Amino acid sequence: MTSTQSVEQVIEGYSGRARIVLEYSVVTKRLVDAAKEPGFSKDGWAPLAELVDVENFDRVGPFKEVMTWSDYVDFLTNWATSSEWECSFKRVTEVNGTVFLELEERSRIGDFSNAVNSVSVYEFGDDDRIRHIDVYLQMEPPQPEMLKSLEGIDLGAPEG
Repeated sequence: MTSTQSVEQVIEGYSGRARIVLEYSVVTKRLVDAAKEPGFSKDGWAPLAELVDVENFDRVGPFKEVMTWSDYVDFLTNWATSSEWECSFKRVTEVNGTVFLELEERSRIGDFSNAVNSVSVYEFGDDDRIRHIDVYLQMEPPQPEMLKSLEGIDLGAPEG
C-alpha cells in the first residue's frame, strides 16, 4: 500500500490538464474552508469558475444527479458552509486529454463523518477548461443525513 500525500504535496510534479485537475482540488479545499467565514456566498466560487467552462459545464454525481455550473455552485455553497472536507492524493492519469483523478476524500457534517475513495473523470474543452465531470465513489452505504444535501436535486439518470 502506498503512503498518502496531499494534493498540495504532489501538484508541482504535474503539468497540462492533470495539473489543472489538481489545481481544481486545491482551490476546492481552500474555498470549502473559506465557506465557514461570515459573508461567504455563491460569488466565492469565482476562483474555481476560472478553471471551468461555466456555460457548457455539467457534473454527474455519484447518484447520477446531473448539475449545470449554476446548480453545482448552489450545491457547493450549501454543502461547504456546513461541512469539513479534505482529501489525500492517490493517482492522476491523463489519457487522450481526459483526466482521471483518484482521491481518498474525508468529510464531516455535524456529528456525521465519512471517508470515500473517489474517481472523478474530467473532460475539457479546446480551451483547457473543465466542461464535464463524472464522479464515482466507493463507500459504506450512505446515512440518511448525507442524502439531505441532495434535496431538490433531480436524481434521474442522465439522458443519452
